[in-house]
Amino acid sequence: MEAALAQFLPLIIILAVFYFLLIRPQQKRNKERNAMLAGLKKGDKVVTIGGLHGTIMDLTDDRVTLKVNDQSRLVFERSAVNAVVNQDGDKEEQKENNS
Repeated sequence: MEAALAQFLPLIIILAVFYFLLIRPQQKRNKERNAMLAGLKKGDKVVTIGGLHGTIMDLTDDRVTLKVNDQSRLVFERSAVNAVVNQDGDKEEQKENNS
């Protein structure tokens, strides 16, 4: 019995290391991103994954309409929003991390 446990112990340790170093942090990031996407509202200033800055003018469950300048309004998938930006132009995530 001890020999079998001794053979599987390194494998169990490797799986535990992978879980705590790779899988768990990724799940936490996904949870934070989903919360950010669910918390979007009209008037929020956002940056898309393509780097486009704009203000949310309209929202649906799967689409976001951004006002880019006075004349341009662009429609994106909700998942294309990368970050919400506050009035100072700094990402809210960076502000929270510095506090």
